[in-house]
Amino acid sequence: MELKNKKWSQEQFFKVREEILNHWPTGKDVNLEDAAEYLKKVPEHKSFPAKLKKAKEEGITLAQPRAGVALVEDHINLLTYLQNEGEADLLPSTIDSYTRQNRYNECEVGLEESRKAGRSMLNGFPAVNHGVEGCRRVFEAVNLPLQARHGTPDARLLSEIIHASGWTSNEGGGISYNIPYAKSVSLEKTILDWQYCDRLAGLYEEMGISLNREPFGPLTGTLVPPSVSNAVAIIEGLLAAEQGVRNLTLGYGQCGNLVQDVAAMRALEEQANEYFKMYGYDVYLTTVFHQWMGGFPQDESKAFGVISWGSATAALAGATKVIVKTPHEAVGIPTKEANAAGIKATKQTLNLLRGQRLPMSKELEEEIKLIKAETKCILDKVFEVGNGDLAVGAVKAFELGILDIPFAPSKYNAGKILPARDNNGAVRILEFGNIPFTKEIKDFHRSLLEARAKVENREVGFQMVVDDIYAVGKGFLVGRPNL
Repeated sequence: MELKNKKWSQEQFFKVREEILNHWPTGKDVNLEDAAEYLKKVPEHKSFPAKLKKAKEEGITLAQPRAGVALVEDHINLLTYLQNEGEADLLPSTIDSYTRQNRYNECEVGLEESRKAGRSMLNGFPAVNHGVEGCRRVFEAVNLPLQARHGTPDARLLSEIIHASGWTSNEGGGISYNIPYAKSVSLEKTILDWQYCDRLAGLYEEMGISLNREPFGPLTGTLVPPSVSNAVAIIEGLLAAEQGVRNLTLGYGQCGNLVQDVAAMRALEEQANEYFKMYGYDVYLTTVFHQWMGGFPQDESKAFGVISWGSATAALAGATKVIVKTPHEAVGIPTKEANAAGIKATKQTLNLLRGQRLPMSKELEEEIKLIKAETKCILDKVFEVGNGDLAVGAVKAFELGILDIPFAPSKYNAGKILPARDNNGAVRILEFGNIPFTKEIKDFHRSLLEARAKVENREVGFQMVVDDIYAVGKGFLVGRPNL
C-alpha cells in the first residue's frame, strides 16, 4: 500500500484486517460487532475519554503509573493494588518486550516459565497471547479506565485485542514508537501500521464509541528539545485525526527547567489545536506530562524529590494527566509497593497544587513564543518536502534530517542534533544538524550556551552534553564540571 495521509477506505482496512487477525490464534476471537457492543456497555468511570474530559473541565491533573506482569491473575493483583493502595486515577497495562516485537512464540515460553517460577519472567503483560478473554478479565477486575502502554512499531493485532476487551486508550504512533525504540524498521511501514491502529479507533468512533489515542511524547527522553517533541506530537496527532480519531492526548517529557517545561506544554496544546482547526479536524485534545525520563538517583528519598518536582511541574502546567515514575527507577522493575509510593507522592503534590498555575511572566511568554516559532519552522518544512502530504513529508523529513531525535537508535534518524542545557537548565541546541531553524533562533541558542560556558569557565562543547546526561542521577539538573 502506498503511504499517504489519507483516510483509509473500509475496503482497504478490512482487507489488511483479515491478514492481521489471522496472524496469531487469539486474533480469531476478535469480532468487531461483539467488541462494539461490549465497548458500548463500558461505564463512564471506566472510560478513558470520559475521565480525561472531566479532569480537563475541572482543571485537575490525573496520575497514571506504568505497570505490567506476565500472568493475568498477577496482573490483576498488581493493578488492583495500584488502584486501591496507590490511589491511581488511571491504570496502564505495560506490554512486554516480546509482544512489542511481535514475537508471540517467545511470549508463550515466557508465560510457561512464569507459571513454573511463580513470578513474572516477562517485563510486562503479553496482551496478544492472553487474547480478548484474558484482557477482558483484567478490565472487569478493576474499577478504573485501562490503557495499553508499550513501544510497539507494529501494534495492529495488539490494538484489535485491547479495544475489543474494553480498554479505551492506546498509546503510540508511527514515529514515536519507531525512531526511539527500533533500529531497522522503516518509517513508511510504521506510519502505515499506525494508520491502521488509528483507523480502527476511527471505526469505533463511527459506531458511537469514544476511544482515546496517545502518541508517545518523550521520544528518547534524553535532552529532547521541546520543539522537536512538539513537532512529532502534532504530526502524529494530525495523522491520527485524518483516520477518524476524535479523542487525543498529546504529551511531553519533563526536561527539568520549570519555565521551559510549562511553556512547552502550553505551546503544544495551543499549537496543536491551531493545526487541527486549520485542517478541519474535530478533535478533543488533552495533554500528558511525563515525569523525568532520564537517569534517577539511586537513593529513594532523592528519587522522591525528582518525582515530586515532575508532579509540581505537571500541575503548574495544567496537564490533564501525569505519568508517574517510582523511587526504584535507578534499580530496575519496581515492586508494587514502590510503584504505589510513587503514585502517592505524586498525588500529594498534585493535591497541594490543585488549581494553581504558573502565572504568565515575560520569561514564560518568550519561551512559549520561541518553542512555537521553532515548531513551526520544522512543520512548515515537513509539509513542504511532502508536497502537502504529512505522512510522505514525515518520512522525507527524517531522511533529510529536518526531523532529528537526539540519541535515537533508529538508522532512519540522522542523529546530527546535539542538545545541551543553558545556565538555567533549559534544553538548548549545540549542534543543529539539518533542523530548519532561522539564523536568529540558532544564534539565540548559541548565546545561551556561551553564557553557561563563561560561568563554568570552559568551552561550549560535547562534554557539556555528557555532563548533562548524568547530572540528575548525581542530584543536579545542570552538569557542572565540578560535580
